[in-house]
Amino acid sequence: MLSYSHQNIDRSDIEVVSTALKQDFLTGGKKIEEFENALCEYVGVKYACVVNSATSALHLAYRVLNVNEKIVLTTPMTFVATANAALMAGAKVEFIDIKDDGNIDPEKLENRLKKDSKDIGAICVVDFAGNSVECDKISALAQTYNIPLLDDASHALGALYKGEKVGSKGDLNIFSFHPVKPITTFEGGAVVSNDKEKIEQIKLLRSHGIIKKRLWDSDMLSLGYNYRLSDVACALGINQLKKLDTNIEKREIIAQFYEKEFAQNPYFATIKIKDYKKSSRHLYPILFFPQFYCQKEEIFQAFIDAQIGVQVHYKPVYAFSFYKELLGEIQLENADKFYKAELSLPCHQEMSLQQAQFVRDKLFEILENLGPKHG
Repeated sequence: MLSYSHQNIDRSDIEVVSTALKQDFLTGGKKIEEFENALCEYVGVKYACVVNSATSALHLAYRVLNVNEKIVLTTPMTFVATANAALMAGAKVEFIDIKDDGNIDPEKLENRLKKDSKDIGAICVVDFAGNSVECDKISALAQTYNIPLLDDASHALGALYKGEKVGSKGDLNIFSFHPVKPITTFEGGAVVSNDKEKIEQIKLLRSHGIIKKRLWDSDMLSLGYNYRLSDVACALGINQLKKLDTNIEKREIIAQFYEKEFAQNPYFATIKIKDYKKSSRHLYPILFFPQFYCQKEEIFQAFIDAQIGVQVHYKPVYAFSFYKELLGEIQLENADKFYKAELSLPCHQEMSLQQAQFVRDKLFEILENLGPKHG
């Protein structure tokens, strides 16, 4: 099965993990700080805290932003963790509709803030598929209304916005190291920032809220968690980070092949990356035209039958039963349309151009076989 995304594990990764397994400290050792420093250098920020998942990273970020009993404005076009973690931190969640690239719409965000901004605890954006949000506009809004900006850049490690790394402009920024993401630590995540105090608070919460005092003595200052990332995982992360730019370029080659081959086809559109952005190409989404919405299950199954892994990103968060019970029925026009239209094709560094050609050929074969009524 050709998967829609895939980790890149080579001999060098296996060697660093094997070496880490032979060390005295499998967790709580020097590799954690080494990985954090490497992330800071790569992203262009001063401080980082690595944790055991991006969900944990989000939870801790919301905690230190003090969103309890406040509203978090976020996108519905994301994995549920973006919103779930806000609820875990005691916040209420409100969804803002998206643009046609899957990212939160700055104009709709501004309209919501103009209506009432006094109870907003944070704005959380997601760089969908590795393509940056309109960072300047959103940052300006956050500053105008004095609201913390959290960038869930889980898709976007290595992406650029106007020449600067995505995940460096929020008050706090989140990365994911799940195997389908740009780099992996098996499972893992990080919060990065230029705010020293916030990262220190997050590091305290990462390990039970406990600080070492002297000899055997310690003190618990806050109700924290065990969100630590192991030294073995960090050793892998350090090595993965060295290969990131090369792997993104390999993904870009596949994406550019698709762009050329899919130009002006009668079945679907692609998401164009603006000149001042560079995507990490975490996903390669296509957006079917409306006449194909009701055939998407059939298309999806045909890909699976052909041993090609595809996925849909995402079912709007408000469409899940839990959120329906919590918030009632919600309809956001663009998010609903995007969900009906979107399908993610395989696009990753482990693919060859021949495999991309196979995906292209199979895609057009499937669509042509749907019948003349769709022409």
